Amino acid sequence: MEKSPHLKFVLTGSSARKLKRAGKDTDMLGGRAVKRTCHPFMAAEMGTDFNLPDALRLGMIPLVRYPSNNTSEEVLGTYLDVYLQEEIVNEGLVRKLDDFARFLEMASFSHGSILSMSDIAREAEVKRSTVDGYFSILESLMVAYRLPVFTKRARRQLVGHDKFYLFDAGVYRTLRPKGPLDRPEEIDGAALEGLVHQHLRAWLDYSLVRGGLYFWRTRAGTEVDFVVYTDNGFWAIEVKNAKKVSGGDFSGLKAFHEDYPEAKTILLYRGEESKVQDGTMVLPVEKFLQSLRPGVPLVE
Repeated sequence: MEKSPHLKFVLTGSSARKLKRAGKDTDMLGGRAVKRTCHPFMAAEMGTDFNLPDALRLGMIPLVRYPSNNTSEEVLGTYLDVYLQEEIVNEGLVRKLDDFARFLEMASFSHGSILSMSDIAREAEVKRSTVDGYFSILESLMVAYRLPVFTKRARRQLVGHDKFYLFDAGVYRTLRPKGPLDRPEEIDGAALEGLVHQHLRAWLDYSLVRGGLYFWRTRAGTEVDFVVYTDNGFWAIEVKNAKKVSGGDFSGLKAFHEDYPEAKTILLYRGEESKVQDGTMVLPVEKFLQSLRPGVPLVE
């Protein structure tokens, strides 16, 4: 690199810890390398292969969507087991894999919800400090993300805890235990919200814009699923797993727009009609995801 500055190098890998383990002479290229994050597929990358039901069921991991030999379901079913074994056990990040696996199951119930470390620790039967450490592991491996509250120029009392999302809708569906008492629409709704989240996060990273992804929730319970705040755009987005929308679906967006009239408000739903209602753009979620491209505004 130093002898041939005209060349560009692309280094890929899953873990800097493996490089550090290689020896004291390992050069981490501090100050000379630019970090880029790769995400699961965006809908636009799949072109005509993308359809919403499959994305909600299988997620968007390339290895899962285009498997070499096995079916997508088989690859997804073994993906986490292999990943846990290679990245967590072999790295010595946890002492008890059973505890961590139980924690992952409990954490899956928090996908798309506000994090309660104490509740997860109680359900997983581990210490609260252990749960904090487990979440740090998920974040360092980019298996999960915390979504902070949007607090800029806050006019109302807001909640103080982050929301939690696994990095892929298919991974969430695989981890989430299911039983006779689980409502399919509840699981589908969390999967849909997570799919939008992973697309928005990928769009931000690939667009190389300064800004961030947030949610907004008052202590009274008024909420907006996502807030995208960048140098050149400000959007509030609500996601509804329904084919029709009603007046009550706009309450969070209306409250947010009262506090932030600069923001454009968007409601995504499972219907097919694009329209403007009560000053909010109502868009089919599948079309929105297909039109999402890095470097292009979320909506025109």
